[in-house]
Amino acid sequence: MLEGALLLAALATGDPQAGEAIYPRCAACHALTYDRVGPRHCGLIGRPAGSVAGFEYSPAMKRSKLTWTRENLERFLADPVGTVPGTTMTYAGVPDAKERADLIAFLTNAKCK
Repeated sequence: MLEGALLLAALATGDPQAGEAIYPRCAACHALTYDRVGPRHCGLIGRPAGSVAGFEYSPAMKRSKLTWTRENLERFLADPVGTVPGTTMTYAGVPDAKERADLIAFLTNAKCK
C-alpha cells in the first residue's frame, strides 16, 4: 500500500520542464503530433493502448486492454516488455522513477498543435 502511495506522490510531483528535456530519448521513434516508428504521443493520457487510427500496432499492444493512465504509463515506461509481453517497443524503459514522473508530467501537459 505504501509503495502505491509513493508512486502516486511521485507522479503528482513530476516536472513537465524536466520531462521535456527527457523526451528527446523518445524522439528516435515517437513524435508528439505524428506517427513515426511508434505512434504519436499527443492525447496519450486517457487513450486506449493500440488505438491510434492508421498506426500498425503489435498484436500484444492491441490485446493489452490498457488505457494510458499516468499509473499505467509509469509501469510501461519502467518495464515495457514486462508490462506488455510481446510489444514491439524495443526501448528498455526509463529506470529512474523521477525521470519517469517528469516524462509523464510532460506528456500529460504537452500542447498538441
